[in-house]
Amino acid sequence: MITTAAGSPEPSPRTVTPTVETVLAFVNTRADGSGRRELFGDGESFAAWLAERDEFGGESVVTDADAAVARELRDALATVLLAHSGDEESLGEPLLRAERHLRRVGPLYPLATVVTAGGVELASPQTGVPRVFGTVLAAVTTFAQTGDWRRIKACRNPPCHFGFFDRTRNGGGLYCSTGCGSQVSMRKHRRRRRDEVGASSEAGDRPSGENG
Repeated sequence: MITTAAGSPEPSPRTVTPTVETVLAFVNTRADGSGRRELFGDGESFAAWLAERDEFGGESVVTDADAAVARELRDALATVLLAHSGDEESLGEPLLRAERHLRRVGPLYPLATVVTAGGVELASPQTGVPRVFGTVLAAVTTFAQTGDWRRIKACRNPPCHFGFFDRTRNGGGLYCSTGCGSQVSMRKHRRRRRDEVGASSEAGDRPSGENG
């Protein structure tokens, strides 16, 4: 855990830090049913995204194979964030696969400790596309040390699954917005109504005098 100069634990952040922004920017590049498009579809689209993100070193020469690697890393991280939200479909084998992938990827993009008078940070010593992946892993590692890693989540509302930082006091947020929460509540309500109507219909179809 990160400590202050006095040796006491640093307060857990309740605002989005640059490291959180880096992780969310990378994860929130997936297409979804709400109109967001895939930003890592090929080398050209991946390169265009990188050109707009200074923390990744700006423009890079990117191939379609690089974009595929980016999708794999991103999707593994997204599964972990969904697990943070308690998304049942992401638990079990999907989460195990994601964690296995992240364990394989980690050694491929080693991090360097950068010490200055102003502080200490992790950074990627690599260049080009490997620097991009190293920067993402450095952001994950740095933020996880604050103790609030589980506050970075992905929305449980399918097909949204948008990454967000949970600012709730108890860390119990499940959705990226009230709109997504309302959609889930409405679907549950409609499902209950259908079940109730179905149960009533079955009861009405039973022969007279038949017991439950």
